[in-house]
Amino acid sequence: MQSNLSPIPSASPTPTHTPTQSPRSGSSRPRLTPSNSQRSKESSRTERTERTVRSGRSVSNPVPPSAFQRRPGLHSSDSASTLVGSTLERKLSDGEADIPRRRTDTGARLMELRTLMEKDNLDYYVIPSEDAHGSEYVSDADKRREYISGFTGSAGQAIVSRSNAYLVTDSRYWLQAEEELDDNWGLVRAGLPDTPKDWAQFLTDRVAENARIGMDARMISYSQASALNSAVQRKSAKLVFPTQNLVDLIWKSKPIRSKQPITIQARRFAGEEAYNKLQKVRNWIAEHPPSRPSYVKASAEVKEEHRHVATLITSLSNIAWLLNLRGKDVQYNPVFYSYLFVGVDGLAPTVLFVDPSKLGADTEQYLQQLGVEVSPYNDLWSFLRRPTWGKGKVLIAQETSYAISLLLTHFRYTIAQEPAYVDTLKAVKNQTEIEGLRDAYLRDGASFVMWMAWLEDKLAKGYEITEWEAAQRLTEYRRKNDWYEGQAYEPISATGKNAALPHYSPKKDSASFIDRDTPYLNDSGAQYRDGTIDCTRTLHFGRPTPEQCEAYTRVLQGHISIDSAIFPEGTSGQQLDVLARRALWKEGLNYLHGTGHGFGSYLNVHEGPQSFSSSVPFVPGHVITNEPGFYNDGQWGVRIESALLVTRVRPRGANNQTSWLGFQRLTVVPIQTKMVKENMLTRDEIAWIKEHNKRCRDLLDPLIMHDKRAQKWLRRESERGIGMAPAGPGGFSIDWD
Repeated sequence: MQSNLSPIPSASPTPTHTPTQSPRSGSSRPRLTPSNSQRSKESSRTERTERTVRSGRSVSNPVPPSAFQRRPGLHSSDSASTLVGSTLERKLSDGEADIPRRRTDTGARLMELRTLMEKDNLDYYVIPSEDAHGSEYVSDADKRREYISGFTGSAGQAIVSRSNAYLVTDSRYWLQAEEELDDNWGLVRAGLPDTPKDWAQFLTDRVAENARIGMDARMISYSQASALNSAVQRKSAKLVFPTQNLVDLIWKSKPIRSKQPITIQARRFAGEEAYNKLQKVRNWIAEHPPSRPSYVKASAEVKEEHRHVATLITSLSNIAWLLNLRGKDVQYNPVFYSYLFVGVDGLAPTVLFVDPSKLGADTEQYLQQLGVEVSPYNDLWSFLRRPTWGKGKVLIAQETSYAISLLLTHFRYTIAQEPAYVDTLKAVKNQTEIEGLRDAYLRDGASFVMWMAWLEDKLAKGYEITEWEAAQRLTEYRRKNDWYEGQAYEPISATGKNAALPHYSPKKDSASFIDRDTPYLNDSGAQYRDGTIDCTRTLHFGRPTPEQCEAYTRVLQGHISIDSAIFPEGTSGQQLDVLARRALWKEGLNYLHGTGHGFGSYLNVHEGPQSFSSSVPFVPGHVITNEPGFYNDGQWGVRIESALLVTRVRPRGANNQTSWLGFQRLTVVPIQTKMVKENMLTRDEIAWIKEHNKRCRDLLDPLIMHDKRAQKWLRRESERGIGMAPAGPGGFSIDWD
């Protein structure tokens, strides 16, 4: 999935061939017809008109929709259910046209912000991407950095000084930032050898002596604020936390928070009652030794104020998982804005701070049965300021916002040193969650296969399909599945040079047509009540070049190497990461994103603490994605991603002294073999590919019996050989059928 991906730098080896460039929205490729390659005068006029409208120029006598020649193979029974057809015809009938996106003029906003900065005597003001809960994805009401800068990417920090404004972001977003930032902003490319590693280093390097750096203390974690404070103090600078967010004060049209109701995630999906989960957290609190000031002797009597009596959970996904509740406050993430104060029985209450209007009668009753009190969302601050639970201390995670630690003061809280406890619990899926994920990936695999068969069929018949249309069609297939709740993240549907941008997502008015000469990459997912889906497949609809085939094969070898890994218990993803890169490294190639991440059970598509970049050891029940890739800058890209479950295995030579782990594949989507070079593969790798595609056929065939096109496609894919069929007489390719 896209969020932790970053493109290969332009210094990557470039193939010697020059691929045909995928047409942008302002160009048109010939309309292919099976029976006649010569276009009529009418269709030529249609294409000229379409090209003119797409370019943004006016048309004096536009051709009416009725004058367009129906494309081959589009029958009345099919047209109502397909997104394919004349792009112009559809746009004219919808009353739409391609209007180039404009950069946001941020001059007035920056002027207002600097006026407020001057009142507080601030030299810098920092606007992070995150919300008060440290969320990776935030609601529209929390997109403050987007509002002030015009940059819509999901990661990056805005830093505004009295005279300049900077956006600091990593390589995933450089191209997007260049397109979206206006002239008021400078782009800081973080992560290069000669550039700051992140926004904190950039800021620390720039600040002058006695500088005052302002930001909202809710939007930075305790660990980040502590590190930044130490760094700027060495330059005699100071962090300042105004009582109100300065962007909120100038954001006159700020969206309101969602009022969508909160729903209960039934035990049939969750696998464990919320009461049991809460009890585990209370036991964890009670197990923590008292926290006494350094000047108090260890042998001294433990006082009431030294005991831990509660914890405050601020992560939205952790609250949703712990209480078996789900919401719709953040796009793609089934969470709701809240804080959860969990007290040890008899010592402190358990309180959910949330908008009460989101709770129906059933949810209120459910929380009462759990012994959870409900208070308005913003009442958290007065609750912490005047603690009613007595003298005990509160355990908070390092990811908790700095504002909370400031309010409690160091006398009333202890920072938990280990990873967030609920993160650790949530990461290990129980048997019900595992079975739910298996079922969800099976249903989703059937949708993916029906979509791939549809897409290949339409392209083979000469239809022109944009990246946006292809992504929408896959969503429509998924929407018909049981327990479907929406997309898991913004889909990546990319052709040609767009596929070389690991974080590219098409827009309706600017998407490219899928190019038959370069790989097409689809990275998308779905939210089902029984599981969260994250899957990537790369397809080719023409004759791939040797360079494309070699890159794809090396990526596939890394994918197989991770999938087949067997390792002793105690091994982390960080230790296995080299397996995914080894085949690429042999040729001096690489990809600059993580090899994989944990994911949720109808929750966020990114979960931790396990990943292939983490030192946290794998344990049975962890789930993780396996997604190596390669990106030929400005040309094309490939990525293959499947979801894996960590499970116990017993190798032939194992003794009883060591426990061994391996992976089980959850994803049931065939891997296209057209771009695979068989002479690069080992016997085991060849067997893996054949076994995987055969397994997909065996499991999916009963689910797609109603779709004869998909059945035929699936059987062909599972039986075909590895590699591209040779060109026939006259240079025509031999059909795989």
